[in-house]
Amino acid sequence: MTRAFPLLAARFQAVAAATEQRLALALAAAPEAGERRRPERLLAAMRHGALDGGKRLRPLLVVETAALFGIPLDAAITAAAAVECVHCYSLVHDDLPAMDNDDLRRGRPTVHKAFDEASAILAGDGLLTLAFDLLAGEDAHPDAAVRIALVRALARAAGLGGMAGGQILDLAAEGRFDGTGPQALTMAEIRDLQAMKTGALLAVSVEAGALLGRADDSQRTALATYGKALGAAFQIADDLLDVEGTVEAMGKSVGKDRDAGKATLVSALGLDAARAVLADLVDEANTALAPFGARGETLAAAACFVAERQN
Repeated sequence: MTRAFPLLAARFQAVAAATEQRLALALAAAPEAGERRRPERLLAAMRHGALDGGKRLRPLLVVETAALFGIPLDAAITAAAAVECVHCYSLVHDDLPAMDNDDLRRGRPTVHKAFDEASAILAGDGLLTLAFDLLAGEDAHPDAAVRIALVRALARAAGLGGMAGGQILDLAAEGRFDGTGPQALTMAEIRDLQAMKTGALLAVSVEAGALLGRADDSQRTALATYGKALGAAFQIADDLLDVEGTVEAMGKSVGKDRDAGKATLVSALGLDAARAVLADLVDEANTALAPFGARGETLAAAACFVAERQN
């Protein structure tokens, strides 16, 4: 996965292991204070959607951004796991028949295939609310003001003006609501949709690390530029993989966006021009890290990895 980025590979491994451990603890069978019981089927569906898979890119961004300010992994991992809960919830719901109707995710059956649609909907609901449960606890950060800022940032990235809003714009562009078929979008509309649907959660991963580290205004501005450029780069790379990737490498269906006529920068610009935009975005992301010097090395490698990944 990260053969060309040995330092990054080691960081991915460490963050993924810590994230898995924190999620497994949050999804243990024993009820937490204030809970009556944890139904076995719902818990199993949530665990299927959240554990044993994925690169854990978003937790990596939280942890490595926090590390710029001297925050160790163990102090950042709860917030990182919260962001990952939101990401996993979005995948569970995106895979549903009413959305993308996918059978495979991370090389195994999607939650609604492994269980059923109702269980998958509730598993997504459970993972989304678990994210805010995690952020409310003192292990997310000892300062309540920081926890409140984390909650608001993640809620806005995930909700009406972020990921959920972007998803409905995407469905509307497919003509889902009026039966007219795929709609032609302007470049500005494509960028707006993608910044909400995909970019917002990646950008807030970086913002969360900055909040944990109590970054000053100039540092937060630089990191916001990095996060937005990274999010846009991720989506272009994803669209390229939808055209050029394989089921074996991706662990999920490919070619669905192309076949559905979805408006993407790849479809609008063509492969070569989209790759040029992708390279520019990586340069923009890495330029934004200049104030952090050598401390930003891992985040710079993450931007390159996002552009060059094969799954």
